[in-house]
Amino acid sequence: MSPQTRALEGQAALVTGAASGIGKEIAFELARAGAAVAIADLNAQGAQAVAAEIEASGGKAIGIAMDVTDEAAVDAGVARAAEAFGGVDILVSNAGIQIVNPIEQFAYADWKKMLAIHLDGAFLTTKAVLPHMYGKKADGTNRGGTVIYMGSVHSHLASPLKSAYVTAKHGLLGLSRTLAKEGAKHGVRSHVVCPGFVRTPLVDKQIPEQAKELGISEADVVSKVMLGNTVDGIFTTVEDVAQTVRFLAEFPTAAFTGQSFVVSHGWHMQ
Repeated sequence: MSPQTRALEGQAALVTGAASGIGKEIAFELARAGAAVAIADLNAQGAQAVAAEIEASGGKAIGIAMDVTDEAAVDAGVARAAEAFGGVDILVSNAGIQIVNPIEQFAYADWKKMLAIHLDGAFLTTKAVLPHMYGKKADGTNRGGTVIYMGSVHSHLASPLKSAYVTAKHGLLGLSRTLAKEGAKHGVRSHVVCPGFVRTPLVDKQIPEQAKELGISEADVVSKVMLGNTVDGIFTTVEDVAQTVRFLAEFPTAAFTGQSFVVSHGWHMQ
């Protein structure tokens, strides 16, 4: 890892959905800041591979198989991270999927799956890490911690075909704000990072789906739907998101607790 500022030295982070995409870049960014990182993902092999990359770069990491919708799996994964690193100081609840369909065609099973991964997963991982964050240090001060939820511009607005996704991302605002109130006396703060469209496999999959549903070309989906409202015609990058997460994890006070941060190249402005 780079010898640049390592403000998170001695802290331990757990990042869900970190075997690829945004979560992987967040894991690397936190490791560059000095944190030991638990890579949690349904893809156990991918999680192990990312952990190995971080270790090879001079960081400290472990891979953990985790289904964020399974309470026992979440509890076991958090316990393993805490045992390996002596606690959990930072949670980044990032695991997520996308299913695109109009409401009248949206299968109830898909609705439940979306809410389970995005909302239940955020709740279960939060519940599991809080006992470690609510503890006391040897000197009697709060151990504290930071919980960061991966929201979306859709935490603040809606788009056609994304009823479950929009509902789930809106819900994360409520969970974060409640945690900000409850966790304050324990030194725990919470935030929601809200990216615009990030060019990951998850977004690439949406392009033909939206083209079909909206009756437009794939090029128009990219230029008009995904980038039309940006100020520079550029996709939000995984680096944009990861650096925002790092900033919030490193920030020394609760000045921003309970707040959401839109990272969208102007696609949405609060």
